Amino acid sequence: MVLQNEPCPKNVDTADDTRERRIYRVTLYGAIANVLLCTAKLLAGVFGRSSAMIADGVHSLSDLITDFIVIAFVRISSKPQDRGHEYGHGKYETLATTVIGLMLLFVGAGIMWNSLTQIWACLNGEQLKSPGWIAFVAAIVSIVVKEALFQYTQREGRRVNSQAVIANAWHHRSDAFSSIGTAIGIGGALLMGQHWTVLDPIAALIVSVLIIHAAIEQLRPSLGELVENSLPEPVEEEICKAILSCQEVSDPHNLRTRKIGNRSSVDVHVRMDGNMPLSEAHKRATEVENKIRQLLGKDTFVMIHIEPKK
Repeated sequence: MVLQNEPCPKNVDTADDTRERRIYRVTLYGAIANVLLCTAKLLAGVFGRSSAMIADGVHSLSDLITDFIVIAFVRISSKPQDRGHEYGHGKYETLATTVIGLMLLFVGAGIMWNSLTQIWACLNGEQLKSPGWIAFVAAIVSIVVKEALFQYTQREGRRVNSQAVIANAWHHRSDAFSSIGTAIGIGGALLMGQHWTVLDPIAALIVSVLIIHAAIEQLRPSLGELVENSLPEPVEEEICKAILSCQEVSDPHNLRTRKIGNRSSVDVHVRMDGNMPLSEAHKRATEVENKIRQLLGKDTFVMIHIEPKK
Protein backbone atom coordinates (compact mmCIF):
# COMPACT_ATOMS: atom_id res chain seq x y z
CA MET A 1 0.00 0.00 0.00
CA VAL A 2 1.28 3.49 -0.83
CA LEU A 3 -0.09 6.70 0.64
CA GLN A 4 1.02 10.13 -0.44
CA ASN A 5 -0.16 13.67 -0.08
CA GLU A 6 -2.62 14.87 -2.69
CA PRO A 7 -1.48 17.25 -5.43
CA CYS A 8 -1.65 20.91 -4.54
CA PRO A 9 -4.58 22.88 -5.89
CA LYS A 10 -4.00 24.83 -9.08
CA ASN A 11 -4.56 28.23 -7.43
CA VAL A 12 -1.73 29.65 -5.37
CA ASP A 13 -2.85 30.08 -1.76
CA THR A 14 -2.69 33.26 0.26
CA ALA A 15 0.46 32.15 2.12
CA ASP A 16 2.33 31.70 -1.17
CA ASP A 17 1.14 35.14 -2.35
CA THR A 18 2.37 36.74 0.88
CA ARG A 19 5.71 34.95 0.62
CA GLU A 20 6.21 36.10 -2.96
CA ARG A 21 5.32 39.71 -2.09
CA ARG A 22 7.80 39.72 0.81
CA ILE A 23 10.56 38.38 -1.44
CA TYR A 24 9.84 40.99 -4.12
CA ARG A 25 9.77 43.81 -1.57
CA VAL A 26 13.07 42.95 0.14
CA THR A 27 14.76 42.35 -3.23
CA LEU A 28 13.46 45.62 -4.66
CA TYR A 29 14.81 47.59 -1.69
CA GLY A 30 18.17 45.91 -2.20
CA ALA A 31 18.13 46.66 -5.93
CA ILE A 32 17.47 50.38 -5.35
CA ALA A 33 20.29 50.56 -2.81
CA ASN A 34 22.64 48.69 -5.16
CA VAL A 35 21.93 51.06 -8.06
CA LEU A 36 22.82 54.06 -5.90
CA LEU A 37 25.85 52.41 -4.29
CA CYS A 38 27.21 51.00 -7.54
CA THR A 39 27.05 54.41 -9.22
CA ALA A 40 28.58 56.21 -6.22
CA LYS A 41 31.41 53.67 -5.83
CA LEU A 42 32.40 53.61 -9.49
CA LEU A 43 32.46 57.43 -9.64
CA ALA A 44 34.37 57.62 -6.36
CA GLY A 45 36.83 55.00 -7.62
CA VAL A 46 37.46 56.82 -10.89
CA PHE A 47 37.73 60.34 -9.48
CA GLY A 48 39.42 59.11 -6.28
CA ARG A 49 41.99 57.05 -8.24
CA SER A 50 41.28 53.88 -6.20
CA SER A 51 41.41 50.43 -7.77
CA ALA A 52 40.00 48.94 -4.57
CA MET A 53 36.95 51.21 -4.78
CA ILE A 54 36.41 50.40 -8.47
CA ALA A 55 36.58 46.69 -7.54
CA ASP A 56 34.07 47.36 -4.76
CA GLY A 57 31.80 49.09 -7.28
CA VAL A 58 31.95 46.08 -9.61
CA HIS A 59 30.99 43.90 -6.64
CA SER A 60 27.93 46.10 -6.03
CA LEU A 61 27.06 45.77 -9.73
CA SER A 62 27.06 41.99 -9.31
CA ASP A 63 24.75 42.46 -6.30
CA LEU A 64 22.33 44.36 -8.54
CA ILE A 65 22.38 41.56 -11.11
CA THR A 66 21.64 38.97 -8.42
CA ASP A 67 18.65 41.02 -7.27
CA PHE A 68 17.11 40.59 -10.72
CA ILE A 69 18.01 36.87 -10.70
CA VAL A 70 16.16 36.42 -7.40
CA ILE A 71 13.06 38.20 -8.72
CA ALA A 72 13.00 36.14 -11.93
CA PHE A 73 13.61 32.73 -10.34
CA VAL A 74 11.34 33.22 -7.33
CA ARG A 75 8.45 34.04 -9.67
CA ILE A 76 9.01 30.67 -11.38
CA SER A 77 9.57 28.73 -8.14
CA SER A 78 6.33 30.15 -6.65
CA LYS A 79 4.20 28.53 -9.34
CA PRO A 80 1.95 25.72 -8.07
CA GLN A 81 2.39 22.07 -9.01
CA ASP A 82 1.27 21.09 -12.49
CA ARG A 83 1.29 17.96 -14.64
CA GLY A 84 4.85 18.55 -15.82
CA HIS A 85 6.15 19.54 -12.34
CA GLU A 86 4.35 17.35 -9.81
CA TYR A 87 6.83 18.26 -7.09
CA GLY A 88 6.44 21.95 -7.81
CA HIS A 89 9.03 24.40 -9.11
CA GLY A 90 11.12 24.76 -5.95
CA LYS A 91 14.35 23.65 -7.66
CA TYR A 92 14.38 26.95 -9.57
CA GLU A 93 15.03 28.74 -6.28
CA THR A 94 17.93 26.38 -5.58
CA LEU A 95 19.20 27.08 -9.10
CA ALA A 96 19.02 30.83 -8.40
CA THR A 97 21.14 30.32 -5.27
CA THR A 98 23.70 28.42 -7.35
CA VAL A 99 23.81 31.16 -10.00
CA ILE A 100 24.34 33.81 -7.30
CA GLY A 101 27.17 31.74 -5.79
CA LEU A 102 28.85 31.32 -9.19
CA MET A 103 28.58 35.06 -9.86
CA LEU A 104 30.22 35.78 -6.50
CA LEU A 105 32.99 33.32 -7.33
CA PHE A 106 33.73 34.93 -10.72
CA VAL A 107 33.61 38.45 -9.26
CA GLY A 108 36.03 37.44 -6.51
CA ALA A 109 38.39 35.80 -9.00
CA GLY A 110 38.33 38.90 -11.23
CA ILE A 111 39.11 41.25 -8.34
CA MET A 112 41.90 38.93 -7.19
CA TRP A 113 43.52 38.90 -10.64
CA ASN A 114 43.34 42.69 -10.96
CA SER A 115 44.80 43.30 -7.48
CA LEU A 116 47.63 40.76 -7.98
CA THR A 117 48.49 42.47 -11.28
CA GLN A 118 48.75 45.86 -9.55
CA ILE A 119 50.77 44.47 -6.62
CA TRP A 120 53.19 42.83 -9.07
CA ALA A 121 53.55 46.10 -10.98
CA CYS A 122 54.28 47.95 -7.73
CA LEU A 123 56.92 45.38 -6.74
CA ASN A 124 58.57 45.97 -10.11
CA GLY A 125 58.95 49.67 -9.44
CA GLU A 126 55.76 51.12 -10.92
CA GLN A 127 54.38 54.00 -8.85
CA LEU A 128 50.66 53.68 -8.08
CA LYS A 129 48.51 56.79 -7.78
CA SER A 130 47.46 57.76 -4.27
CA PRO A 131 43.69 57.40 -3.73
CA GLY A 132 41.52 60.40 -2.83
CA TRP A 133 39.37 61.03 0.25
CA ILE A 134 36.17 60.70 -1.78
CA ALA A 135 36.93 56.99 -2.19
CA PHE A 136 37.40 56.58 1.58
CA VAL A 137 34.08 58.32 2.35
CA ALA A 138 32.28 56.13 -0.23
CA ALA A 139 33.70 53.00 1.44
CA ILE A 140 32.42 54.05 4.90
CA VAL A 141 28.93 54.80 3.53
CA SER A 142 28.90 51.43 1.76
CA ILE A 143 29.79 49.55 4.97
CA VAL A 144 26.85 51.08 6.85
CA VAL A 145 24.29 50.63 4.06
CA LYS A 146 25.36 47.10 3.14
CA GLU A 147 25.40 45.80 6.71
CA ALA A 148 21.89 47.22 7.24
CA LEU A 149 20.75 45.52 4.02
CA PHE A 150 22.30 42.23 5.14
CA GLN A 151 20.47 42.25 8.48
CA TYR A 152 17.13 43.15 6.87
CA THR A 153 17.43 40.72 3.94
CA GLN A 154 18.59 37.79 6.07
CA ARG A 155 15.73 38.34 8.53
CA GLU A 156 13.16 38.38 5.73
CA GLY A 157 14.79 35.40 3.99
CA ARG A 158 14.50 33.30 7.15
CA ARG A 159 10.95 34.49 7.71
CA VAL A 160 9.83 33.29 4.25
CA ASN A 161 12.26 30.33 4.23
CA SER A 162 13.89 31.35 0.94
CA GLN A 163 17.38 30.08 0.11
CA ALA A 164 17.75 32.58 -2.71
CA VAL A 165 16.94 35.57 -0.48
CA ILE A 166 19.34 34.36 2.24
CA ALA A 167 22.04 33.88 -0.42
CA ASN A 168 21.36 37.43 -1.59
CA ALA A 169 21.70 38.64 2.00
CA TRP A 170 25.19 37.13 2.15
CA HIS A 171 25.96 38.90 -1.10
CA HIS A 172 25.21 42.15 0.79
CA ARG A 173 27.41 41.02 3.71
CA SER A 174 30.29 40.14 1.36
CA ASP A 175 29.96 43.64 -0.13
CA ALA A 176 30.17 45.11 3.39
CA PHE A 177 33.35 43.06 4.01
CA SER A 178 34.61 44.26 0.66
CA SER A 179 34.07 47.88 1.70
CA ILE A 180 35.80 47.32 5.06
CA GLY A 181 38.91 46.06 3.28
CA THR A 182 38.66 48.91 0.81
CA ALA A 183 38.37 51.51 3.60
CA ILE A 184 41.41 50.08 5.42
CA GLY A 185 43.49 50.04 2.24
CA ILE A 186 42.49 53.52 1.10
CA GLY A 187 42.80 54.97 4.60
CA GLY A 188 46.25 53.44 5.04
CA ALA A 189 47.42 54.75 1.68
CA LEU A 190 46.11 58.24 2.49
CA LEU A 191 47.59 58.44 5.98
CA MET A 192 50.97 56.81 5.30
CA GLY A 193 51.88 58.60 2.09
CA GLN A 194 52.86 57.87 -1.50
CA HIS A 195 55.16 54.95 -0.67
CA TRP A 196 52.24 52.97 0.78
CA THR A 197 49.80 53.21 -2.12
CA VAL A 198 50.28 49.45 -2.56
CA LEU A 199 47.90 49.08 0.40
CA ASP A 200 45.04 49.88 -1.99
CA PRO A 201 45.46 46.76 -4.21
CA ILE A 202 46.39 44.68 -1.14
CA ALA A 203 43.01 45.65 0.34
CA ALA A 204 41.34 44.61 -2.92
CA LEU A 205 43.16 41.24 -2.72
CA ILE A 206 41.88 40.62 0.82
CA VAL A 207 38.39 41.56 -0.33
CA SER A 208 38.60 39.03 -3.17
CA VAL A 209 39.50 36.21 -0.75
CA LEU A 210 36.48 37.05 1.43
CA ILE A 211 34.19 37.11 -1.62
CA ILE A 212 35.46 33.74 -2.90
CA HIS A 213 34.98 32.21 0.57
CA ALA A 214 31.38 33.51 0.71
CA ALA A 215 30.75 32.08 -2.78
CA ILE A 216 31.99 28.62 -1.82
CA GLU A 217 29.84 28.62 1.34
CA GLN A 218 26.78 29.37 -0.81
CA LEU A 219 27.58 26.88 -3.56
CA ARG A 220 28.19 23.89 -1.30
CA PRO A 221 24.58 23.39 -0.05
CA SER A 222 22.86 24.53 -3.27
CA LEU A 223 24.89 22.17 -5.46
CA GLY A 224 24.15 19.42 -2.94
CA GLU A 225 20.42 19.99 -3.40
CA LEU A 226 20.69 20.06 -7.18
CA VAL A 227 22.38 16.63 -7.16
CA GLU A 228 19.71 15.29 -4.77
CA ASN A 229 21.72 15.00 -1.54
CA SER A 230 19.77 13.50 1.35
CA LEU A 231 18.73 15.57 4.34
CA PRO A 232 21.39 15.65 7.11
CA GLU A 233 21.73 12.42 9.07
CA PRO A 234 20.49 13.96 12.37
CA VAL A 235 17.30 15.06 10.57
CA GLU A 236 16.76 11.55 9.18
CA GLU A 237 17.21 10.14 12.69
CA GLU A 238 14.53 12.53 13.95
CA ILE A 239 12.21 11.36 11.15
CA CYS A 240 12.65 7.73 12.25
CA LYS A 241 11.98 8.68 15.88
CA ALA A 242 8.80 10.50 14.83
CA ILE A 243 7.62 7.43 12.89
CA LEU A 244 8.31 5.05 15.78
CA SER A 245 6.34 7.31 18.14
CA CYS A 246 3.17 6.33 16.23
CA GLN A 247 1.20 3.40 17.63
CA GLU A 248 1.41 0.02 15.83
CA VAL A 249 3.98 1.35 13.34
CA SER A 250 7.45 -0.22 13.30
CA ASP A 251 10.65 -0.80 11.36
CA PRO A 252 11.00 2.36 9.21
CA HIS A 253 13.33 1.44 6.34
CA ASN A 254 14.25 2.41 2.77
CA LEU A 255 14.14 6.03 3.92
CA ARG A 256 14.82 8.47 1.08
CA THR A 257 14.89 12.22 1.66
CA ARG A 258 15.79 15.34 -0.32
CA LYS A 259 15.19 19.07 -0.53
CA ILE A 260 13.02 20.65 -3.24
CA GLY A 261 13.53 24.39 -2.93
CA ASN A 262 12.22 25.42 0.48
CA ARG A 263 10.31 22.13 0.91
CA SER A 264 11.45 18.64 1.94
CA SER A 265 10.49 15.28 0.46
CA VAL A 266 10.33 12.03 2.47
CA ASP A 267 9.75 8.53 1.07
CA VAL A 268 9.77 5.71 3.64
CA HIS A 269 8.64 2.09 4.13
CA VAL A 270 7.04 1.06 7.46
CA ARG A 271 5.57 -2.17 8.83
CA MET A 272 2.13 -2.74 10.39
CA ASP A 273 0.10 -5.77 11.42
CA GLY A 274 -0.89 -7.64 8.24
CA ASN A 275 -4.36 -8.36 9.68
CA MET A 276 -5.08 -4.70 10.38
CA PRO A 277 -8.17 -3.36 8.52
CA LEU A 278 -7.37 -1.07 5.58
CA SER A 279 -9.15 1.88 7.21
CA GLU A 280 -7.04 1.48 10.38
CA ALA A 281 -3.80 1.20 8.35
CA HIS A 282 -4.76 4.39 6.51
CA LYS A 283 -5.37 6.13 9.84
CA ARG A 284 -1.94 5.07 11.15
CA ALA A 285 -0.22 6.15 7.93
CA THR A 286 -1.91 9.56 8.12
CA GLU A 287 -0.63 9.89 11.68
CA VAL A 288 2.90 9.17 10.41
CA GLU A 289 2.47 11.83 7.70
CA ASN A 290 1.34 14.41 10.24
CA LYS A 291 4.28 13.62 12.55
CA ILE A 292 6.75 14.12 9.70
CA ARG A 293 5.10 17.38 8.65
CA GLN A 294 5.21 18.66 12.23
CA LEU A 295 8.95 18.02 12.11
CA LEU A 296 9.80 19.35 8.62
CA GLY A 297 6.95 21.72 7.75
CA LYS A 298 3.36 21.46 6.58
CA ASP A 299 4.32 21.58 2.88
CA THR A 300 6.59 18.52 3.10
CA PHE A 301 6.04 15.86 0.44
CA VAL A 302 5.44 12.56 2.24
CA MET A 303 5.07 9.07 0.74
CA ILE A 304 4.41 6.12 3.07
CA HIS A 305 4.79 2.52 1.85
CA ILE A 306 3.01 0.07 4.18
CA GLU A 307 4.26 -3.50 4.48
CA PRO A 308 3.02 -6.35 6.73
CA LYS A 309 5.14 -7.30 9.73
CA LYS A 310 7.39 -10.28 9.14
